[in-house]
Amino acid sequence: MRNQRHIVDYALRKRALLRQYRAGTVSRAEVCDAGPYLLRAAEYHGEHIEHPCPVCTRRNMSLVAWVFGSELGQASGSARRPDELDRMTQLFSEFTVFVVEVCRMCRWNHVAISYVLGTGGTGPGRSRAQQAAAP
Repeated sequence: MRNQRHIVDYALRKRALLRQYRAGTVSRAEVCDAGPYLLRAAEYHGEHIEHPCPVCTRRNMSLVAWVFGSELGQASGSARRPDELDRMTQLFSEFTVFVVEVCRMCRWNHVAISYVLGTGGTGPGRSRAQQAAAP
């Protein structure tokens, strides 16, 4: 079970971008620009979601969680599955997760939500610096 904190929902930004796209002030190439790495992450690490893509209306959407944090070392900036996030929450004191929705058909992508996970500096997931400073 994850203990999410510092949650940021990007739904208003998404609505504004889609409004601009539908008004013709933003091109499809600007909103459907997922790169090959993101598309591959959506295929192998993403969670399939049932709602249709807001651009092409197909039901080929995935949510991909990207993790960032100094404590993660080389794992920072990588895509993770939900079960991996659960394990990481117990191992690290703090890291940020950005969840990106991706359509693998038209390449639409947008950050849906971000939040912070981790032990918060208590328990076995304390950082190495915190563990070294402890008596």
